[in-house]
Amino acid sequence: MLYTAFLFGLISSFHCIGMCGPIALLLPVARNNSTQKVLQIITYHLGRLSAYGTIGLLFGLLGQGFFMAGIQQKLSIFIGVAMIVVILTPEKRMASYNFSKPIFKFLSKIKTRLGSQFKNQSYQSLFTIGLLNGFLPCGMVYVALFGAIAMQSAGFGVLYMGLFGLGTVPMMSSVVYINSFLTISTRNKIQKVIPYVAVLLGIVFILRGLGLGIPYVSPTNMSLFVQQNPNCH
Repeated sequence: MLYTAFLFGLISSFHCIGMCGPIALLLPVARNNSTQKVLQIITYHLGRLSAYGTIGLLFGLLGQGFFMAGIQQKLSIFIGVAMIVVILTPEKRMASYNFSKPIFKFLSKIKTRLGSQFKNQSYQSLFTIGLLNGFLPCGMVYVALFGAIAMQSAGFGVLYMGLFGLGTVPMMSSVVYINSFLTISTRNKIQKVIPYVAVLLGIVFILRGLGLGIPYVSPTNMSLFVQQNPNCH
């Protein structure tokens, strides 16, 4: 299941261009020193990956709790359905529920701190920009977090979100170099593909929970990380 994280990150990065592209375009990187510029961009991505890894740890622990409770198959089915519902629900409708209201002040502080970091080119500022950027609300990250929960392990939750973040790196890096990397028409076409990929990912999780005996896709034994019946000699 880990491979789905990188693939989803790669596909959803086209969505990230629209949401986080402006932040990438405004990064205070060196314009006349290509080596320094590369290091600065890497530092920014390390910040984002650190944020993804942190929330992957938290949601991985949540999934581990469900795993220890013995409801991992039902959890996988629920996660698959939730993925599909989230991706098919119009963004305006999702916004109307205002799930982030309880942490609105926290998010406001993040945005204020984020804006203040664009004033200098230090590596610390670039790392902070990436870190704060990673904690900003994003529909694609929400979908990826469902996958982190399904990993049923804190470590694998971190790895899942890390791979998701790595998938977004190529496209987000290209934005810094080429402002008009993709035409609006091409970008819109790719955007239309993202929901299909997310729905397919949700179906994979549902199949996984059904335990149909399909190798690698829907194994009968849901214990993917611990052998339930060890061979004792």
